[in-house]
This record gives sequence, C-alpha cells and structure tokens, in this order.
Amino acid sequence: MFEYLKGILADKISTQTGYYLVVDINGIGYRTEVPEIDYSLAPEIGSEIKVFTSLIHKEDTMLLCGFMQKETRDIFKILTSVSGVGTKMALALLGKFDACNLISLVINEDYKELTLAKGVGTKLAQKIILELRDKLIKANIAPIKQNDSVINSQASQDTFAVLQSLGYEYDEIKSAISVVSSRLVNPNDSEELLRECLKHLSM
Repeated sequence: MFEYLKGILADKISTQTGYYLVVDINGIGYRTEVPEIDYSLAPEIGSEIKVFTSLIHKEDTMLLCGFMQKETRDIFKILTSVSGVGTKMALALLGKFDACNLISLVINEDYKELTLAKGVGTKLAQKIILELRDKLIKANIAPIKQNDSVINSQASQDTFAVLQSLGYEYDEIKSAISVVSSRLVNPNDSEELLRECLKHLSM
C-alpha cells in the first residue's frame, strides 16, 4: 500500500516493546515501528526523512514497519515469509544485524551468531538459515550468462544471486559488481563485495 513515507521526523520513541519513528506528512503523523539499528540511524527530530515501509495486516489491526534502506525492507519481507518468524522477530534480527551482515550470516550458515538476536534460539536460527539461504541464493532468479567476464568468481556469483533476489536487474547488478570490484583490495571477499554493492546501488 505504501512504498515509502517522505516527510519531517516528528518524534523518535523508544520503549521496552519496540522502537518507533513518527513521520509528519502534511500535518498527519505516521507512526512506524523500526529495527533498533534504523532507529539509531534516523536523523534528528525536525529533519527531513524518507522511510521505506511494509504494512502488516493482523486480525483486527494494522502495523506499519519502517526502514531507512529499501534493501532492509526487502530482507524484512523475506524474513517474515519463514515459518516461525513473525514481525517482532524479524525486527529483532534486523535490529541486531544490518541487512548485509544478516545475509552474510545466512550464506555462511552461522546459526550461532544469529542466536545473539533476542528471542532466537538454536533451532529457529537453523531453520532461518535453511529457508532463507534457499530463498536468497536458489530462488527463481535468472541464470548468470555464460562466459560473463564480470560475474566469474564465487564472491561475485553469490553477490549476484542475493541482489537479484532483492529485485535488482541483471545489468545494474553487473555494473555494480564491476565498479565495486575495481576499487576493493580483495574483491573475492563475498561479504565486503555485497556490502559495497548494496551501498553503490542505493546511491
């Protein structure tokens, strides 16, 4: 329903149950629940802000979740598709790990690190990795073209798969990988390549 909200940050609210940003748009305050990391990244009250959103429908209520980056919102949507991971759990995971770190943990199958997020036990962490890794890397994505001179390493292929699962097009991913790889000391570091490509694509 809402792709994003752009307005003035009217309030920042931190409670025992969650973190919230209130965005004022033409005199109407939209309250969004956000991950802790996004709460800390938000500008000062009174500043202009753009928040990417996901509207959650529950039995008798609606919840608007907000994110400072589109990629984080997209990962949130994928997270909540995992059985056993609700809205609060997904926000807790993205409050502990930014989108790039979370993707890296899933790809590297580091379930122990995932258990550092509030409410995530070993069994759930393993389940998240099992289901998310499949969605991020083996989802319905276009194959890499044969003899592609840019997407030819394991790091670039992993990065390509994750970015395409987030909705980016082949050519823009290839361009990002080419530009970012040329300036990295170690372009074979999957985590760093993915992180820098996400930054490049969000510019």
